[in-house]
Amino acid sequence: MPDYRRNRVVGGTYFFTVNLLDRDRPLLVEHIEILRESVRRVRELMPFHIDAWVVLPEHMHALWTLPEGDADFPRRWQAIKMAFSKRVAAGEALSASRRSRGERGIWQRRYWEHTIRNDRDYATHMDYIHFNPVKHGLVSDVAAWPFSSFHKSVAMGHYPLAWAGEDDGAGDRGERQ
Repeated sequence: MPDYRRNRVVGGTYFFTVNLLDRDRPLLVEHIEILRESVRRVRELMPFHIDAWVVLPEHMHALWTLPEGDADFPRRWQAIKMAFSKRVAAGEALSASRRSRGERGIWQRRYWEHTIRNDRDYATHMDYIHFNPVKHGLVSDVAAWPFSSFHKSVAMGHYPLAWAGEDDGAGDRGERQ
């Protein structure tokens, strides 16, 4: 087994991509309330700040900031994935390996994480998260995707409502305020 190491920065901010194993099943949006409740429960036990989040049918992107003195994002993701898996009805195909380990076949075992380095890196990943439903052809206007923190960011004045929409007048990605 490879010696896989994650960069852990105490109190750091991280960008994540987390995928379902079966990329053809839209489990995340079909069971969005289960996902939301799973995240709420984990945040009660192991707090973290959600800077941005988008949930697509088969994967999600998130930007989190951990509390001072804490760098344990792997345990949080493990708990979110487990809580979600326990509440979604079984029915997925299982490999012999997963069956022997008593695992569900919902999530890819690994996920992508990137440590945010500076303000520009933060803004780039924030924009990437919010633009993702358009990138994947799910909507033509960022504001039309309901499973995104974009709406909260608009309410906080970080983006105009028409950011990266069809009629924003600022090209493909728009410009943030």
